[in-house]
Amino acid sequence: MKKYRLIIADDHKMFLDGLLSILSAKKEYDIILTANSGKNVAKYLDINNAEEPIDLVITDVNMPDLNGIALNQHIKVKHPKTKTLVVSMLHDSMTVQTLTKDNVDGYVPKNAEKDELLEAIESILKGDKYFSQSIKDVYLKGMFSNEQSLIESLSKREKEVLKLIAEEYTTQEIADKLFLSKHTIESYRKNLISKLDVRNLAGLTRYAIKLGLLEE
Repeated sequence: MKKYRLIIADDHKMFLDGLLSILSAKKEYDIILTANSGKNVAKYLDINNAEEPIDLVITDVNMPDLNGIALNQHIKVKHPKTKTLVVSMLHDSMTVQTLTKDNVDGYVPKNAEKDELLEAIESILKGDKYFSQSIKDVYLKGMFSNEQSLIESLSKREKEVLKLIAEEYTTQEIADKLFLSKHTIESYRKNLISKLDVRNLAGLTRYAIKLGLLEE
């Protein structure tokens, strides 16, 4: 039987003890270290991981010295073969989006059932990602909210330019229609591509459709 080497980091002793109790019943898991701060985990990995690799670090978000977000970043940069699972009561959209962007391997809330926690660990060790449904919901809601904020930040003039670009007018034609210089329209186009985080005019057109600008 393959044995997996795990580290658990959490500054709440009751939760740490509970997790240890669950995992100690599973013979395939060796708990190499328990820590109450992210700094202790990072230090252990930096010293020992090359010779005795850790397969998975389970961490909370809120911890002294080095929080779970910073610890995950450290692991992904310096120890990319070590997987990370966040188990936390903290799951606001900013935290979820940051950890997802930083390539965390899994995220479950602390009130998850024992079976789901074990499923998350098994999935991650097999090479898959695992996110609880509640975490996925927070992530999607946050993404939608970000997009709404972005759309609301567009000025009336930016929307006019975006509409005309989507209607396939040339830069000169848009300039003539809006009584602006060609250079100004080019600046608007570049700014819109940057602001909406798209790569080309096709991306701008998709946004114009999403905004309903072509229905007017």
